[in-house]
Amino acid sequence: MNKILVVDDEYRIREIIKKYATYSGYDVTEAVDGLQAISLCNRNEYDLIIMDVMMPELDGFSACREIRKKRATPILMLSAKGEEYDRIHGFELGIDDYVVKPFSPKELMMRINAIIKRTAKPKQEQSVAVFKAKGLQIDFNAHSVTIDGNRVDITPKEYELLSYMVQNKGVALTREKLIEKIWGKDFDGDDRTLDTHIKLLRKRLGDYSSCISTLRGVGYRFEIDEQ
Repeated sequence: MNKILVVDDEYRIREIIKKYATYSGYDVTEAVDGLQAISLCNRNEYDLIIMDVMMPELDGFSACREIRKKRATPILMLSAKGEEYDRIHGFELGIDDYVVKPFSPKELMMRINAIIKRTAKPKQEQSVAVFKAKGLQIDFNAHSVTIDGNRVDITPKEYELLSYMVQNKGVALTREKLIEKIWGKDFDGDDRTLDTHIKLLRKRLGDYSSCISTLRGVGYRFEIDEQ
């Protein structure tokens, strides 16, 4: 049974999520703020964390930052705000999805199921253990990226996106294909999620940002001279 941690200071929100998630077969644990969430994550493994942004004691963004130091658990963020800044900030911290309140419980469950389904899939074995091109190096076994010998601080989702594009170097990847491979066929978000991650990924790559080309009306392509 998949385990979900629901973190929200509003009892009503926790109860709604717990009701639907339990009915769907998930084992649900509750936390009332970020500090309690961190404590629970230090002691237990979860398949998904649903985290509210605005909470007393410690907000969701700060809690997410602390959890990410030790765990790569998928995180779905809840917020009453829908501004682009908040979404980008969340993705920079490594969240997997962002849902604005008030939300439809049925839609939320679709997003939860999509994340659980995607992250539960066994990872395909890499045909090449390490990719090297100029000063860029990707270690597929260690899930690490280095540029000119310096390790790049990259979120799990950004790594998935970069590694998939690198493994398909020179291939025009449609937006639909990228979303399906990285977020799953059941992803119910929009194209802005992909665009935001591409923007953040280019920022991480610094001088190698130009390796990701935008193909207008199509999607993206990764290109680099390996000499």
